[in-house]
Amino acid sequence: MTPRRRDEQVGPTTATQLADALRARILDGEVAPGAPLREEELALRHGVSRHTVRTALAALAAERIVEAAAYRGARVAALDDASLIALQQLRGALETEAVRLTTETHGSAWPDEVTMPIDAAVDDLARAEASGDWPAITRAHALVHRTIVAAAGSPRIAEAHRLLESEILLLLAHVRPDYPPGALAHEHRAYLVDIMSSGGSAVRAHLDHSTALIRAARSSPDAD
Repeated sequence: MTPRRRDEQVGPTTATQLADALRARILDGEVAPGAPLREEELALRHGVSRHTVRTALAALAAERIVEAAAYRGARVAALDDASLIALQQLRGALETEAVRLTTETHGSAWPDEVTMPIDAAVDDLARAEASGDWPAITRAHALVHRTIVAAAGSPRIAEAHRLLESEILLLLAHVRPDYPPGALAHEHRAYLVDIMSSGGSAVRAHLDHSTALIRAARSSPDAD
């Protein structure tokens, strides 16, 4: 048997590729919350085994964007207001600690090496807003928050925060809060200034504001 070369790159598994494809469809809003995800149908559509489908769905269930129940199968998660509030509370805890660690290291005036990646992410958000592409806007918005958390230099906090991202993207795939064009980028430039001076209180105020807008949009007659 020929040994595997050390520099050989191992590609993604079929289950990982399927999970990526399903995640993209779900987070782009192509599959509605509560819609069933039938193993046999997915296996036929993607030309894979049902075992591969089950593995992919289990990965998405771990991200909490798919719900699986015995004898009922899997379906796209439907996040209610209680789930939204719990999600934002956990995000707030992680982002508050990340901001605290960054401020502990750099004080209330973060150096350019910290702020420049955040500013670049906000620039990406501004470009996404100019395009009017809502899925692109939600992803760019998530990147801003991910970059703020990454500035703390804590891999565990960054990993835990990243695991929450799919849930909020799923919610926003079907709900568009009332943000005037360009408002998100403007808000997040101000947010960066606020978190440097006010820390956790700025994080909580920011997330409370977004939670209120999301809840209002969900209750609107025009919501999906």
